[in-house]
Amino acid sequence: MTVEEITQLAGTSHMTFYRNFPTKESAVFDDPFDPMIGAAVAEQDDKLPPMERTCLGLLGVLDQLDDSHDGAMLARIRLALDSPSLRAHIWENTHRTEEVIVEALVGGGTPQSEARVAAGAVLGAMSASLINWAREDAPVSYQACLRDALTYLRANDSGEKPARLEKEKQ
Repeated sequence: MTVEEITQLAGTSHMTFYRNFPTKESAVFDDPFDPMIGAAVAEQDDKLPPMERTCLGLLGVLDQLDDSHDGAMLARIRLALDSPSLRAHIWENTHRTEEVIVEALVGGGTPQSEARVAAGAVLGAMSASLINWAREDAPVSYQACLRDALTYLRANDSGEKPARLEKEKQ
């Protein structure tokens, strides 16, 4: 869909569209959560491993989100899966989020290389989980899906898994 088609459907002008969104892709995937994520990760105990700090910070942010937007999130992810330019925009957003997490971890004493691995692993797991959720019409909210991914990452050596993931295995 072109910007012309979007503005016509919305009953607005090109100028209004571009005043609110720098690109067409940003109209679909604007990400206002990075400051919250950075603060939540930075607030975690510096003695915890970087992956744990990242997971706990993100779980804290998820607890603050309204879960009434599942339909919109599902539509956005499916749209992005079919659009190379949107996939590229998502990657850019994820990269910015990674930088915020790395900065928070490094600010707490984590070496840069460890911070980057932790941030990349957590964001990769969350992205994979959301894509799977969108493709399989999972009967849970996207927040529950993300909580499962974060719980899986935090699993201890005994192989603890979220209950829903354990049921899928059977």
